[in-house]
Amino acid sequence: MSFHIMKSFKIKLQKPGTKLEKQNQLAWLIANMAAEDWNLTKEISDMVGNRIIDNAGVAIAALNNKAVKIARAQAMKFENNYGSTLFGLDQSKKYDCQWAAWANAVAVRELDFHDNIMAKETCHPGDCIPTILAVAQQKNCNGEELVKAIATSYETQLRLSLSIALNPNRIDHVGHLGPAITSGLGKLLKLDTETIYQAIQWSAHTSVFTRQGRKGKLSSWKAYAPGLVGKNAIDAIDRAIRGDTSPSPVWEGDYGIVQILLKKISEEIKIQLPETNEPREGILNTFTKEHSAGYHGNSLIDLAFNMRKKIKDTKEIRKINIFTKEYTHIVMGSGSNDKEKYSPEASRETLDHSAMYIFAVALEDGEWHHEKSYAENRKKRKETIDLWNKIETFESDEWNKKYYDVSDPLKKAQGAKVEIILNNNDKITDQLDYANAHPKGKTPFVRENYINKMKKLFKNIVEEKEEERFLNLIDNLSNLNQDEVKRLNVNCKEGFLNLDNNKIKGIY
Repeated sequence: MSFHIMKSFKIKLQKPGTKLEKQNQLAWLIANMAAEDWNLTKEISDMVGNRIIDNAGVAIAALNNKAVKIARAQAMKFENNYGSTLFGLDQSKKYDCQWAAWANAVAVRELDFHDNIMAKETCHPGDCIPTILAVAQQKNCNGEELVKAIATSYETQLRLSLSIALNPNRIDHVGHLGPAITSGLGKLLKLDTETIYQAIQWSAHTSVFTRQGRKGKLSSWKAYAPGLVGKNAIDAIDRAIRGDTSPSPVWEGDYGIVQILLKKISEEIKIQLPETNEPREGILNTFTKEHSAGYHGNSLIDLAFNMRKKIKDTKEIRKINIFTKEYTHIVMGSGSNDKEKYSPEASRETLDHSAMYIFAVALEDGEWHHEKSYAENRKKRKETIDLWNKIETFESDEWNKKYYDVSDPLKKAQGAKVEIILNNNDKITDQLDYANAHPKGKTPFVRENYINKMKKLFKNIVEEKEEERFLNLIDNLSNLNQDEVKRLNVNCKEGFLNLDNNKIKGIY
């Protein structure tokens, strides 16, 4: 997918004692892009539908996980007859949009199994959907307004991710998600540039977290983070509509995000944004996961499936070397120097970002499952632990060039070369540039694949009639009326949800 017509902007940092005019600030440029109208295309609408399907599948499969139950128990304390729906509950039950956004976003993020952007910053742009949908339901928006809002959010997150790297500065990628959701909400509610500008700055200011939530002994923080950012975005928009202002310039100021927190960045930021009236096609440059693991591990899973055909017995393996780009090596690999990534006691949140664990299990099993592949009895098998500890990752100049020297996010190779050394010193090598489901992969995902993925995740949880009702709405997404948008949710079979909220007590 090639980019549509773009205009490039240079964002200069403000020096002490000087003033950066509002019209030259990053927040204003994004706000202006969000406020402009444009003609919706079928390709964009269809892809937004694909991502709503994808979110529903991964969210429903996670509804009885601890983090999701806690978030839902909180949300259910804030009933609102004119509010928004919660995943799994009947559409007649409504809750305040801010809390619905919170609970639904946690459900979507919990399994780490939805879409991605690959650029200077990697992230999950589908995290925007629960918040935008929740506000759309409470504010009586129609399908076209919803689709344009989601596409605008994706556009903002892609453009920020292409322009500003957060990870090298140990800042979490949700730093871009807050402004992205806020721009989408501004578009949804048809707000003017000034109001969106103020809200984006507030949201950017309250969306910066460190990456400690993804390193060492993990909690469910990464599942909660998008929900918290979504709540902040709703709060920012509400406050701006009421006339409040925000810290300015939030990115470029001499005490701003770039100069204080993002030391590993050039003095000048460049960002490309769509021209007026150009379709917001950013979502077409993103892609989803076929396997429930960190995206950089998806190609490793597919590669392991290929290589296991050449191995009679994994006990014959003496060593496995994975050659890949810097990011995979230091975030998911042995270059992280994180012992938890080799520990059978580690949480799922750690293991789905362990290239060593992912490759070992995929090589042994020849399949991947969002629950079974991380089960206690699975990760503690002696033969798995033995194989797991024989795997090491290495940073490769070749793979760095394939990823970092490429500007088009769809052409960035996220894969690896793997060398398996047997006890008799024979070597088996293979490589894969892209995961199979990637737009440039062996079997790129289309609507049918999104639906099949969803159906597997819905199995034994959602009635077939309810599944069909939901998909019929998606098929007509941009033409939905206000009432139909309010029903854009999925209800679980009676008795599936653990709703004993009396056991999850808090302040409310």
